[in-house]
Amino acid sequence: MERGFYRSFWLLITACFFPGMAMAKGLDERINDFVKPATDAISGVIFYSISLSPEVSVPIVLIVLIAGAAYFTFYFKFPNLRHLLTSVNIIRGKYSGIEGPAAEILPSEINIVDGDQPDTIRIEGHVGEVSHFQALTAALSATVGLGNIAGVAIAIAIGGPGATFWMILAGFLGMASKFAECTLGVKYRDIGPDGTVYGGPMYYLKKGLAEYKLAGLGKFFAVFFAIMCVGGSFGGGNMFQANQAAEMLTGTFGIASGSAGFIIGICFAILVGIVIIGGIKRIGAWTEKIVPFMVGIYVAAALIILFAKFSEIPTAFGLIFDGAFTPVGIAGGFVGVLVQGFRRAAFSNEAGVGSAAIAHSAVRTKYPASEGMVALMEPFIDTILVCTMTALVIVITNIDGGFLVYGAGDGLNGATLTATAFDSVIPHFSYILTIAVVLFAFSTMISWSYYGLQSWLYLFGRTRKNELIYKGLFLVFVIVGASASLGAVVDFSDAMIFAMVFPNIIGVVILAPEVRKEVSRYLDAIKALPKE
Repeated sequence: MERGFYRSFWLLITACFFPGMAMAKGLDERINDFVKPATDAISGVIFYSISLSPEVSVPIVLIVLIAGAAYFTFYFKFPNLRHLLTSVNIIRGKYSGIEGPAAEILPSEINIVDGDQPDTIRIEGHVGEVSHFQALTAALSATVGLGNIAGVAIAIAIGGPGATFWMILAGFLGMASKFAECTLGVKYRDIGPDGTVYGGPMYYLKKGLAEYKLAGLGKFFAVFFAIMCVGGSFGGGNMFQANQAAEMLTGTFGIASGSAGFIIGICFAILVGIVIIGGIKRIGAWTEKIVPFMVGIYVAAALIILFAKFSEIPTAFGLIFDGAFTPVGIAGGFVGVLVQGFRRAAFSNEAGVGSAAIAHSAVRTKYPASEGMVALMEPFIDTILVCTMTALVIVITNIDGGFLVYGAGDGLNGATLTATAFDSVIPHFSYILTIAVVLFAFSTMISWSYYGLQSWLYLFGRTRKNELIYKGLFLVFVIVGASASLGAVVDFSDAMIFAMVFPNIIGVVILAPEVRKEVSRYLDAIKALPKE
């Protein structure tokens, strides 16, 4: 059974992401005209998509992401609403009294999987490496970035204001995916002899599926995920970010190209190296300062525009709601708008990809569900807050159609659209936007370096030599990304990031009962706290 599943799984992956390989296997003859390759407007990644009409196609990976998010939302009875206040309380330390090293665990609660104990953190007395807030900002730093600035603009340019509504809905559903995968990330993590945390989908796929008599499938999924994550960390999480930051710097400040990219790459590599050499503790220390700062600047600028155009807000919301259900002049109509909104939200917050579980697994806690609840805030901040702010600014500043015709998004530069919208109210905001893009790129690189390192060590062994080899390669790719024309290399590695979705979503669906158990245990612990 597992062997047949491996073959079907690989065929699905090739069909979704690697058209050349899929066609070599003759899959193109089977899928005919119903499934076709399509290119994402932001990343340039080629996906196999289901063609709903000549104007509308839905990437298969998007269907998996949204279906998984909807399933988790209903299975866990809307954790995106029920646990939101608890998440805020955890971040501000209200329940820290039950998180300390003295907390007890009953022997009956100890699980043994492959000779290891998933509850290692509580049995061995370790409490993790970073705080809840640091884990949240480390994961946020990998998702808040170009997708929030350029991606949202392209989604609105193609799908109109109505895409904003579906983007918010997709972000809401994605909160449940983050909740589930990050709870599992903590539950099944490993702790090294020196207290270093090793966690993420690699570990809960291997250990968790073994508990369900699927050890072979779990090991295959874990290795596949790790390989894809390493590739994605070098491309989409590194070279693409360095390349975009270098382009923004040279374009905005009128710096001549050529050797400038190489020099920018060297500077980036030095800064990134200073941070990543120190591991997740230093990454967490940096991101807890950078992320609130860069998100704060961006949101503050958006709020200035919203206050300046306060009288236009009702009109903007009217356009958003009308456009969500009765779009006019948009290719693909209602379905086209829905797909644009869902696509941008899902690709922006990475809910369901599994990457964030790697950062969250390093948190100091004895209750896995506590970090799952903290992770709820990621899609809320990334999509419902930052992406929606971008969308509102664009819609409000373009009410008279001054710089954008909805439905004619082909060939437009998303970052330029966003800069134009902000510049119309705040002159020369493009300079601040450039700084924001650079900060977003920098923070994304340092977080993805940790994701890739964890996967690299899972594949090749937890040695200091392997750690230094990966970090050295990562810094070399920073320089390459900033100074070279990347093309298909980044497209391919970006596709690897979305290939991570398939084993992760399947594994989390199977392990969902374990998440439910952890939630009950944590909520019982909260109820047992003395009343204030």
